[in-house]
Amino acid sequence: MPLSEQDLTTTLDLSWIRAQFPSFAETVNGHPAAFLDGPGGTQVPQRVIDAISDYLKHANANTCGAYLTSRRTNEIIAAARAAMADFFGSDPDEIVFGFNMTSLTYAVSRAIGRELGPGDELLLTLLDHDANFSPWVALEDRGVKVQRVAFRQSDCTLDMDDLRSKIGSSTRLVAVGYASNAVGTINPVQEIVRQAHAVGALAYIDAVHYAPHGPIDVRALDCDFLVCSSYKFFGPHMGVLYGKRKHLHSLQPYKVRANTNESPNRWEWGTLNHECVAGITACVDYIADLGRRLQPTVKSRRAAILAAYEEIVRYERALCERLLHGLRAMPGVKVYGITDPPRMAERCPTIALRATGHTPLELATKLGDRGFFTWDGNYYALNLTEQLDVEKDGGFLRIGLFHYNTVEEADRLLAALREILGT
Repeated sequence: MPLSEQDLTTTLDLSWIRAQFPSFAETVNGHPAAFLDGPGGTQVPQRVIDAISDYLKHANANTCGAYLTSRRTNEIIAAARAAMADFFGSDPDEIVFGFNMTSLTYAVSRAIGRELGPGDELLLTLLDHDANFSPWVALEDRGVKVQRVAFRQSDCTLDMDDLRSKIGSSTRLVAVGYASNAVGTINPVQEIVRQAHAVGALAYIDAVHYAPHGPIDVRALDCDFLVCSSYKFFGPHMGVLYGKRKHLHSLQPYKVRANTNESPNRWEWGTLNHECVAGITACVDYIADLGRRLQPTVKSRRAAILAAYEEIVRYERALCERLLHGLRAMPGVKVYGITDPPRMAERCPTIALRATGHTPLELATKLGDRGFFTWDGNYYALNLTEQLDVEKDGGFLRIGLFHYNTVEEADRLLAALREILGT
């Protein structure tokens, strides 16, 4: 039997956590809102809202001006680079901001594409979000060959034998997701990076889905690029890219002439969303403060972030196991991906399911009326839904658990599903 609610909350102070998020006061038809839609965008703590508002009140200006508010803007951007450097385990000058992960990936793919041509190969996976697929496939126009790594349909894990058979001396880049945004699978990215480098290829990691669920260490991974979106880990709608310094300097991004040639700024098109950049620092500091509450003796923000994730991982795994335990007992419900309790470390707490006699949209609508916010569809993991033959029938119902969710919410969700399914 999964851990009890008392076991799950002994070290993670859910009362303090939930008090940080003003949206948790929302109700639907008299029901308290349960935010299980986080894979599409998490809720944000009050400090993020305040940081955005404070920027607009006290620092609203463009950069590099000879006056106060412009200098404040410069400082805010520098502070956000430092915060994300602590989040990734990198240096601040290796941090690039953008509209979102998709636009940043297109920027990098276009720059890398300048140096590719016939005979060069890219290795992609069919488990990925399309934002880490289509930008690379577009390089086929240059004569580049795209290899596609399959996944095992039984548990939605990458077929590593297929990957090994397709990577070789012609491979120039391997693009892979840290974790699947649809079915939660955590990919063996460190091994994939190692194999990419063994043949002289670059490794590009999409960490959008993984970022709120586990610690990231780009130095340990040795990846060449890693990209995520801050609105997936309690921040504003922005994208953030880590790139090894040598690549950010050597690759040639497309940019306007007036933009600086200094890195990382030359990778940032036009004026950034400065108020949201301010919010990025606030969301990283929220995670760090959670870690300080768990381990008051930590000396640095990086150490505090790692302390927070140590407890987040433990709690979310147990909560996911509890929800999967209840779903397995429901007739007609099929959960996609890893479901075995001993393998919880191989997945994020993101659950994709289908139920006999109900479309994903019907389930999401009925749950929404009861205050449970879930997603239906393909979540842009289009190759996955096509391979599993569910695209034509509305994809999946996706339930996303986060450290701010409670055992009570999980249990109420199971009760609501049983009521809807008549089981």
